[in-house]
Amino acid sequence: MGRRTAWWRVAVVGAVLGAVAGAPGTPGFAASVSPTTVTSPSASASPSSSTSASPSSSPSSSATASSYAFAEDAPSVTGATDTADAERLEPGTTYRSSLPSDGKIYYRLVLDGSSTVYVAATAVPPTDAAVTPTEGVRVSVQDADGRSCSAADTASIGAGRSPRPLTVWAARQLPSNRSLCRGAGTYYVVVERVLRTESAPGDWDLELAPVSEPRLRKAASTTSAPEAWDSATPSPPGGEGERRRGGGGFGSATALKQGVWRDEVRPGQTLFYEVPVDWGQQVYATADLSSASGGGAGGFVPGGVNLALYNPVRGLVDDTSISYNGSRKSGALAAVPPVGYDNRYAVSDRVGGMRFAGSYYLVVHLAERVGEEFGDGPFGLTLRVEVTGTATAGPGYAGQSEPSGIFQVGLLGRGSGAAEDAGASDGDGGGGAGMKLVAAGGIGAGTLVLVVLGVWVVVGRRRAAGA
Repeated sequence: MGRRTAWWRVAVVGAVLGAVAGAPGTPGFAASVSPTTVTSPSASASPSSSTSASPSSSPSSSATASSYAFAEDAPSVTGATDTADAERLEPGTTYRSSLPSDGKIYYRLVLDGSSTVYVAATAVPPTDAAVTPTEGVRVSVQDADGRSCSAADTASIGAGRSPRPLTVWAARQLPSNRSLCRGAGTYYVVVERVLRTESAPGDWDLELAPVSEPRLRKAASTTSAPEAWDSATPSPPGGEGERRRGGGGFGSATALKQGVWRDEVRPGQTLFYEVPVDWGQQVYATADLSSASGGGAGGFVPGGVNLALYNPVRGLVDDTSISYNGSRKSGALAAVPPVGYDNRYAVSDRVGGMRFAGSYYLVVHLAERVGEEFGDGPFGLTLRVEVTGTATAGPGYAGQSEPSGIFQVGLLGRGSGAAEDAGASDGDGGGGAGMKLVAAGGIGAGTLVLVVLGVWVVVGRRRAAGA
């Protein structure tokens, strides 16, 4: 009887732990993790992640290996040459595709009449492709009649003349002053190569990342961008810094916080990092490239180093190019405003891009021509990151973003739609619906544990009395 009682107790404990683990928001057992935490590699990520695609990714469509680490397990889609055959994209899912050297390709979106939807397209030339400074990629979102919902976004190779990932973004934004793009229905993502003159023919790899942003629970009090903000650039953090390996793509970007970070970069390589920036905060960054080990006197590479800042939906906020002559060089991003919902009404990308909280991406590329002039390296890279300002409550979204949690910092966020339950939003600075959900889950699970343990004790005593 004693052995059977012990077995029964183990079974009960297992059932209790299983029930607790299944309780939503229960700390220590089934607490949900923000998407940025899931996708960020550890500090000791292998350097190979920066130079090749993940084995689980679909094969490269290019003749040579890609220099970009595509999202793991991303489904493949084929861009259609007309809207009739366009494959559907779902916000919250990252896709793998390819971009032909000529002509436009189309993908389909089916949108509601209340959400803003962004689509980022990252085009990746083959590592040995011959490219020109002006050629690049363009994306737009159009309605069923072919009219653009926002200005098309274009990115080009630049003065470095180095094959590198190029990321552009487009949106169907609501509320919109373009009445034709306000309603629910079918829309199209249009991607194309631009100004291809001297480059070799052939497809470029392509990653597509559609994201939906829900409407606000309460209408915005203003529809104009802030007129004034602190544009003074603070002194960058000092010190030698801590070593941290950069990721090979947006999905594998290495998480950084405020401080000094050291890495190594080789010619032709692009490194990705992510920095959490909350509502009301500003981010600043500088990149220092070490001198060449061989000196390289007389060499000069225009745009040898490129440093860029992208927002949580991979929209370019700002970038800077640094020419390299073999000596130590430093470049800084221009000051950007604090993260605020109203920034979206600005004309400038530097202001308009800072429209939501979340993970902002720092992307560094070292031009291939640096290797031709100064050797294969690696070259020492130092990033100095500063995040200033006190985090504030967000605007309070009326529903979930897709992917969930993209516009929040931390597990619960601050009024950014985190931990929303049945369409509710934690718009009170993180102490609302999200905390109530966790509290309810914890109380419910704790009550279950006490009840089962009480039954266990009573049954055990009765069995002992019966024996």
